[in-house]
Amino acid sequence: MEKQQAGRKSLGDFAPQFAHLNDDILFGEVWSRETQLSLKNRSVITLTALITKGIFDNSLKYHIQNAKNNGVTKTEMVEIITHLAFYAGWPNAWAAFPIVKEVYGQDSTAAETFAPLFGLGEPNNGFAKYFSGKSYLNQLNTEGLGIFNVTFEPGCRNNWHIHHKGGQILLCTDGLGWYQEEGKQPRKLSPGDVVYIAPEVKHWHGAAKDQWFSHVAMEIPAKDASNEWCEPVDNDFYDSL
Repeated sequence: MEKQQAGRKSLGDFAPQFAHLNDDILFGEVWSRETQLSLKNRSVITLTALITKGIFDNSLKYHIQNAKNNGVTKTEMVEIITHLAFYAGWPNAWAAFPIVKEVYGQDSTAAETFAPLFGLGEPNNGFAKYFSGKSYLNQLNTEGLGIFNVTFEPGCRNNWHIHHKGGQILLCTDGLGWYQEEGKQPRKLSPGDVVYIAPEVKHWHGAAKDQWFSHVAMEIPAKDASNEWCEPVDNDFYDSL
């Protein structure tokens, strides 16, 4: 996390000890310490506390921006404020939304507000014909073991396909998605889920209808390994999920 200087910039000469406690202790030690809570979760907890207490000054704006930087999407932020309305009060939600709109921007694209763990990458144009919807590809490693971060826009999924001879492992990192093997029920995917795809198994995976989704795909090396792309996932079936 970037070193915090807000206290020194605002109060350095007027209240240097407070500035030190704010920048070096609160942010330098509390925020930077090793913990089971991710930066994203800590951001959500912090802005929830501020909104509940009725604080809508620059500190809330800073923490909403911080939450965005730590991977909270615009869709997630709107859901957080909507949920908080029932616990922190409807007026507090109304007061928070203008700041959220200012930080995220009404006209900003969804791709600008989604920050997957390994980066969005570039539009996945090379494989676009095998996808329904738009996806992004970030090549993490190509030597020895192919490791790729794939991000799906809401509603995007790849066609049914088969990995011949070499299988694949998916490490789900962001958003909400689906995975299905032929003849089996679809499996919902969330951050932390791991999927092993054996060779010769026909399958597909992608985002939920209204959620972005990102996973790391690891190609299991095998001699003469290849991919066979098949038909798209049926639209009616996908819409029923």
